[in-house]
Amino acid sequence: MTLIAGKPIVTASEMRAAEEREIAAGTSVETLMDRAGKGVAAAVHRLAAGAPVLVLCGPGNNGGDGYVAATALTAAGHEVRVAAFAEPTSQAAKQARAGWSGLIESIDTARPAPVLLDALFGTGLSRGLDAGLAARLGDLARAARLAITVDLPSGVATDDGRVLSPVPDFAVTLTLGAVKPAHLLQPAARHCGAVRLIDIGIEADSDAHVLAKPCLPAPGPESHKYNRGMVVVVGGAMQGAALLASTAAMRAGAGYVALLDGGEGGPHALVHRAFADQPLDDDRIGALLIGPGLGRTDQARERLAAALASARPLIVDGDALHLLKDHLDQLPGRRAPTILTPHEGEFAALFGKGEGSKLDRARAAARRAGAVVVYKGADTVIAAPDGRARLAGDANDWLSTAGTGDVLAGAIAATLAARLEPIEAAAAGVWLHGEAARRLGASFIADDLANALTAVRAAL
Repeated sequence: MTLIAGKPIVTASEMRAAEEREIAAGTSVETLMDRAGKGVAAAVHRLAAGAPVLVLCGPGNNGGDGYVAATALTAAGHEVRVAAFAEPTSQAAKQARAGWSGLIESIDTARPAPVLLDALFGTGLSRGLDAGLAARLGDLARAARLAITVDLPSGVATDDGRVLSPVPDFAVTLTLGAVKPAHLLQPAARHCGAVRLIDIGIEADSDAHVLAKPCLPAPGPESHKYNRGMVVVVGGAMQGAALLASTAAMRAGAGYVALLDGGEGGPHALVHRAFADQPLDDDRIGALLIGPGLGRTDQARERLAAALASARPLIVDGDALHLLKDHLDQLPGRRAPTILTPHEGEFAALFGKGEGSKLDRARAAARRAGAVVVYKGADTVIAAPDGRARLAGDANDWLSTAGTGDVLAGAIAATLAARLEPIEAAAAGVWLHGEAARRLGASFIADDLANALTAVRAAL
């Protein structure tokens, strides 16, 4: 049972292909099921503290994993009951069922237990549970002190995170072999609880990975304010947003931050300049940020055009994303990297609704724009034009307050100015932002979030 940060994320078809490669190499389905069930049992044994366990088994291989887990948990000294709603259908699941020596109860009449293990359905579910079964799963999960699910909560779609039928909240999800998109994409991710990986000996790789703690450069004896990273923030109509972004960039590690036409205020170390007095092609600029508080006036359009024409790494956020629609075709030809940071509404305005999962849509947008796209939300997808992606899971709900997106843009500007590769800079900024929110906990405002970046950055 291991943490999932940095691990590959595979779709249902990619997982099947990995399993087929392992089988072709000589590993039987029964062996894989035995590894999965025993791995689940070991994890449950650690989590359950000796409490009785009720295992719910479905008719497929997920249910087979449940039978193996039940047998192993009994051998470990737990009081275990098994409840099922149908007979096993696969040969491997039948064999696993034969290995269980106890009674099998009907799920309709099974009594709750302190620990529930849901092994009804896992990867590849295409339709929801029938109403009665979904309701019964919910009742048993809510009655348990600890509800754990095998691979995925029964009732969610693997690849896009849709909830196909009502799903209870689980404390822990034990994913088998690899992380799946539904562990991180909403609304399914909200039901998964803590996701932990069970190694079953399958090599599954992908261009998509779970967001992980970044490795950021620390200053050395040769450091000065410019090579630490110079960030220029283009201000506009709403000065507070640009100040938030500037403060965040400073506290996320930038060595020098200049705010153009951003009014007054902010930390004393923030440099205020007029837009006309700061050349946007200054070679010392490590990142140029436009959008927070920019407005949508003719002046804003002119400033966006100037930013796009510059040869400096660029982050486009907020209002600038709405104005970018007329310039989208310019992005692939820019002489420097570009990062776009849209939330749901901005994404739709710029790229349309799109098709597929949030991961699919972010990748398609990144290819079209020739830019890294940070598709924000309770789940955030970071996608590069070459298909690489990072997924950040269940975000702190208290981030749903004005200005937190401006803070994120500033954090990304600081990491991009530190000369990280664009997708890694975006990922690092998202991680810093999320960790600051986690530390703050609840009832914070964007100013608190920006200031909290200091301690988060210092701890790396």
